[in-house]
Amino acid sequence: MPLTVFRHATVWTGLPTPSDAGQPPTALAVRDGRVEAVGAAAEALAGAADELLDLGGGLLMPAFGDGHCHPDQGGFEALGPRIRPCTSVDELVAEIGRYAAEHPEAEWILGGSYDATLAPDGLFDARWLDAAVPDRPVALRAWDYHTLWCNTEAMRRAGLDDSVRDSERGRFPRRPDGSLMGTMVEWDAVDAVLGAAPPWSPDDRVRALALATRAYAAAGVTWIQDAWVEHEAVDAYLAAAGQGVLATRVNLALRADPSRWREQLAGFAADRDRIEAAGHDRLTLRTVKFFVDGIIENRTAALLEPYADDPCTRGMPLWAAAELRAALLEIDRLGLQPHLHAIGDAGIRTALDAVAHLTGAGGPRDRRPVIAHVQMVDPEDLPRFAELGVIANMEPLWLQPDPAMTDLTVPRLGEARSRQQYPLGSLLRSGARVSFGSDWPVTDHRPLAGLPVAVTRQTPQRRPEGGWLPQERIGIETAMSCYTAGVAHQAMADDRGVLAPGRVADLVWLDRDPRDCDPHDVPRITVRGTWLAGERTHHAHG
Repeated sequence: MPLTVFRHATVWTGLPTPSDAGQPPTALAVRDGRVEAVGAAAEALAGAADELLDLGGGLLMPAFGDGHCHPDQGGFEALGPRIRPCTSVDELVAEIGRYAAEHPEAEWILGGSYDATLAPDGLFDARWLDAAVPDRPVALRAWDYHTLWCNTEAMRRAGLDDSVRDSERGRFPRRPDGSLMGTMVEWDAVDAVLGAAPPWSPDDRVRALALATRAYAAAGVTWIQDAWVEHEAVDAYLAAAGQGVLATRVNLALRADPSRWREQLAGFAADRDRIEAAGHDRLTLRTVKFFVDGIIENRTAALLEPYADDPCTRGMPLWAAAELRAALLEIDRLGLQPHLHAIGDAGIRTALDAVAHLTGAGGPRDRRPVIAHVQMVDPEDLPRFAELGVIANMEPLWLQPDPAMTDLTVPRLGEARSRQQYPLGSLLRSGARVSFGSDWPVTDHRPLAGLPVAVTRQTPQRRPEGGWLPQERIGIETAMSCYTAGVAHQAMADDRGVLAPGRVADLVWLDRDPRDCDPHDVPRITVRGTWLAGERTHHAHG
C-alpha cells in the first residue's frame, strides 16, 4: 500500500485544538486513501514514503463539500449563452442575439441564470427577446431557477396563449392589457414552456456533469449533493461515472412530485438499486428531494402571515401537510434520506412537522433529515432543528444585503420579518447541525467565496458596517467546519470531514490560511490541490 507524506504546510485537522497543543502540525501521512498519521508521527514516516510532497507553505485541511447544488444545471449554463454576467436587459438581449447567430443549428436557445433584479418586480417581457430572436424559441432561467423568461415563439410552441390560467403550482404574469408577458413563475408555468423543448442529448448531459465536477474539484470540493434529479438524469450520471469523468463524489436526490409521488416510489427504488449495483465509488443515490414551497422573491415561499407588499397572498405551498407526512414515511421505508427545500416560515414549519411525524411513526433510525435554505424561521420553530435532529443546510452567499435582498426580498417581507432571516448563529448555539451549500448555479459554487459572508454578513463592499444581523455571524473555523464536517455529517460519511488516523484522506491545499486573512480576502486564496481519498483531482499550475 503506497504511503504519501505531505510536509511543510500548516495542517488544520478540523478537530478541537487543546489549549496546550503548542504549534499546529505541519505534516500528514496518507496510506491507501486514509490518514495514517498527523504531525510528528507523520514526519517520522517521511523516510519510508513512496511519495513525498513538500507543499512549501499554505494550509492543508479537510476537503470542502457542498450540501446542496445542481451540477448539471451549472454545466448546462456553461454550454449555453453567457447571460449571468449581464448587468442590464439590453446586455441580456444582445448576448442572446450573439449566441443565436453563432448557433444556427440550435432548435431552442436555452440558458441561465439572468439577474431578476434587472426588471421591475422581476418581470421580463417576451417582446424584448423577440427583438433579438423572433423565429426560434428562447427560454432562460432566472438565477433563482423558480422563474423563466421566454420569447413569443417559445410560448407559441408550448401552446400557451392569453386564455391560460394560473394554477396552484404556477403563475403566468400578464401585461396591463391582459396578454401573457413572457415570465413564468414556478412549476406548472415553467414546465409548460420547458416541456415543449427538446431534451438534452446524453452526450451533452455527460459533458455538463464533467464540466461541473471539474469546477468543484478546482474549488477544493470532493462531495456534492445534487439536490434536484429527475429520472432521466440517472442514466447520464451512470454514464459519466462509467466513463470516469466525475471529478467529485455525487449523491443524487430524486425529486418527489406532489401530484404523483406514489407512482414514483417504485422508480426511486429501482434507480437506487441500479446505482448500487453499478458500484461506482463516486456515485450514490440515497436521498429524495421535496420542494415544500417556492421563494420569497416571487412571493411563492409559504408564509405564516401575508406578504407585506401583497396582503392577498401567503405564498404557494407545494405540498399539502398530510401528503408530505405520508410521502416522508414511504421514502423512509425505502431507506432514503429526506431533503426538503423550505424557505418561508410556514414552509419550514410544515417541513419540521413532517419530520416530527416521521420520527414518531417511523421509529428510531439514523435518518439525518435535511431542510435546505432555512431562510425565514419563526422563533418558536428554531429549537426544533436540534430537538428533531434536522440538519439545517444553508447557503452562505445568501446571508448578505445584496440587490436581490434589498430590491426584492425585504419589500416582500417588511423590515420586521426580514430580521428573522438566516438565523445561522442562533441555530448553531441551539445545538443544531449545520451544513453549507451553494445552490449552484444560483450562487457561486466556491466555498472560499461563501466563507467570508458567513463570518461578516457583509457584501463584498463591506456593507453594512458591522454586518447584517450581526448576532448571526459565526467564526471562521466554525464556518470552515460547516463546509467540511457539517457536510460530511449530512452525507452520512462519518469517516470524512476531519483529518485523523483512519479517516478518509479528502484534502484541500490552500496557498494561504483563511484564519490569518481579512475575511474579504478569502475568495482570492488559491486552491493549490485537491485529493479525493488520496487521489489528486485538481492541481493548480504555476
